[in-house]
Amino acid sequence: MKIQVVDDNETNLILFSQLAEGLNEDVEVETFLDPRDAFAACRQAMPDLILVDYMMPGMNGHDFIAQVRALPDAHDVPIIMVTADDERQVRHRALDLGATDFLTKPVDPTEVKTRLRNLLALRRGHLKLQNTNSWLAEEVRKATQTVFDREEELVLRLAKAAELRDPETGCHIQRMAHYSELIARHAGLGGALCALLLRAAPMHDLGKMGIPDGILLKPGRLDEREMQVMRQHPEIGHTLLKNSSSHLIELAAEIALTHHEKWDGGGYPRGLAGDSIPVCGRIVAIADVFDALTSERPYKRAWSLEQARAYIADNAGSHFDPFYAGIFLAHWDEVEAIHARFQDDPDPIL
Repeated sequence: MKIQVVDDNETNLILFSQLAEGLNEDVEVETFLDPRDAFAACRQAMPDLILVDYMMPGMNGHDFIAQVRALPDAHDVPIIMVTADDERQVRHRALDLGATDFLTKPVDPTEVKTRLRNLLALRRGHLKLQNTNSWLAEEVRKATQTVFDREEELVLRLAKAAELRDPETGCHIQRMAHYSELIARHAGLGGALCALLLRAAPMHDLGKMGIPDGILLKPGRLDEREMQVMRQHPEIGHTLLKNSSSHLIELAAEIALTHHEKWDGGGYPRGLAGDSIPVCGRIVAIADVFDALTSERPYKRAWSLEQARAYIADNAGSHFDPFYAGIFLAHWDEVEAIHARFQDDPDPIL
């Protein structure tokens, strides 16, 4: 334990140092004739107990206590002020400023030792409590991270299950998820939501697990009856994911339901329009369509990035939210980087 003694009288410094060192405890005593030097030392490393005189040149005891208490790690540090017996107003002011205890001159050695010992014990208790709280906080963080990791693993496995039934590739869900995060990040939606969106977006087509193989895996274009069945997958995905206590799964449910809605109300399954479409659904709509256009399918060739870019620009305000479409197009270098980073494996091994 580190004790700081501040007094402009060298004899007093020697007396208090000897009394502190005679506590038969593991203590280190620092003495300062100038309170300004003592305050500078506190800023570098906070002691465990401070004993300070009131009457000192340059900075009196009140000023010293006020400045020390303003330091970020000084809240629980015991401070003893040494005053004359008749200085009641001085003591009251010191209490207001944060003094813990007092010693009156002339000091009694036994009283000094007892008060120092008691306040050091109090300080040890505070430090032990802080350490316990820090340990508990770390354990909670570890436990929360474990839940988070398991939740993310479940999400990835569900997305993989949907992918195995869908002719779209795993790189499609990675690209569209990163496109979605790009839009959210540059829109200023906050780091937490951006991270959540990156993890939830891959589940946008989970409902395709409920679509019959004859429709889902059909190599050509779907007829109107088949399209009606295919358009059920947002509701199916939402049913699979809704009412979860997990923010991640709840966001995935919202995206699954709304990523085929259109800004002008011409989408499905519920014909939502404008701001009635949740923000993440509007964002994923852009990312999903863009990557679908630039990906090869059994029934079509992949569009070039520039062709798909023109499609997004032409349909901003009708299919897509014009604000988020504008953000997507304004950060084209990042779009190209994501497209280049996640390339389809021509010979995937399942």
